[in-house]
Amino acid sequence: MEFEFSAEEREFIRQVDQFLKENESRDVMDVSRENMAQVCDTPERRAFMKKIAARGWLGITWPREHGGQDGSGIYEYLLNEMLSAVGAPGIGKGVGIVGKTLINVGSEKLKQEFLPKILNAEIEFAVGYSEPGAGSDSAAMRLKAERSGEGWVLSGQKIFTTSAHFADWYWVGARTDPTRPKHNGITLFLVPMNHPGLTVHAMYTMGGERTNGVFFDDVYVPDEYRVGELNRGFQYIAEALDIERFTLFTFSPIRARMELLADYVKRTTRDGKPLREDPVIRQRIAQLATECEVGRLLGVKFISAAMQGGKTPTVEASCYKLYATELSLRIANATMDIVGPGAQLALDTEDAPLRGRPERCYTYTVIDTIGGGSSEVQKNIIARRHLGLPKNF
Repeated sequence: MEFEFSAEEREFIRQVDQFLKENESRDVMDVSRENMAQVCDTPERRAFMKKIAARGWLGITWPREHGGQDGSGIYEYLLNEMLSAVGAPGIGKGVGIVGKTLINVGSEKLKQEFLPKILNAEIEFAVGYSEPGAGSDSAAMRLKAERSGEGWVLSGQKIFTTSAHFADWYWVGARTDPTRPKHNGITLFLVPMNHPGLTVHAMYTMGGERTNGVFFDDVYVPDEYRVGELNRGFQYIAEALDIERFTLFTFSPIRARMELLADYVKRTTRDGKPLREDPVIRQRIAQLATECEVGRLLGVKFISAAMQGGKTPTVEASCYKLYATELSLRIANATMDIVGPGAQLALDTEDAPLRGRPERCYTYTVIDTIGGGSSEVQKNIIARRHLGLPKNF
């Protein structure tokens, strides 16, 4: 595993850095939105992604036959990290979850219809896995898909669909065979979000960002918009979730929160004494800084494993997601403890310590330990697939 970037990779970093400086905009870049900053939910953000597409930076790892560059995953990793570092939208579900799954198992019709639009940043997707009673357990989804003529009728509900209120298409899993074991009766579909049978209701997180509940009222989907083989949707979802666990929880914002806290300790006094001289605080900062380096290297390990193995490494994805989001939570907790009562003041409150970032970080980091599969789910994956422990232990 390489720990240093090559000359070509450093040149790519320079190019992206220059691009971000030339396109700096508060309408596009907002680090205070934490990981929700990655969503492309405004016209300004969509226009920004069109500029990214024009540089050829979407689909870097896609095969050339599908419009990509057959590039190394390290460049996609670097791009995503640099975008998240400034609070800009990431490369998105289209490039990763949707695009890569369509390349692997999609029909020629779906590839021709969707892949060019993804590469040109012309389309946004919502992902529908979570349901009431099936939050982090995608295999437990119960949204019904019943055969009807040349298509399917979908009925039921999804929850926590972050992008449903602005997306163009819904990437959704539904149960097509309730008689099979729960992992083997799910199929993936693509549904236009303007379908008259879809109803979207806002669900706001404790961090103040919008996610959604989506209701399906006899939503007809032609069979040509079925993705891959019938009843194999969970297998496709599982592989796509490995991508989501890595790309949606980038390390750059975690490092930025750590640096923000360290800087606060360096320049703040309490009761006439510098905080940096408090041995308890010094030990806690040192511990978190060390853990940050571990988190960074787990990300590099994921990329290294993906490049060598040719497919998304499940265990490395879960290890990174579990460690990174729990570390982010520990940093948020430490910030609340060290800053004190003022840390509870909301973002942009006048005279709030660190401009109110601690309160926003605290509420967001709790959400991060759940999205993309909760910490408990990641522990189970690691236990079974890496440690070889039985399913019921």
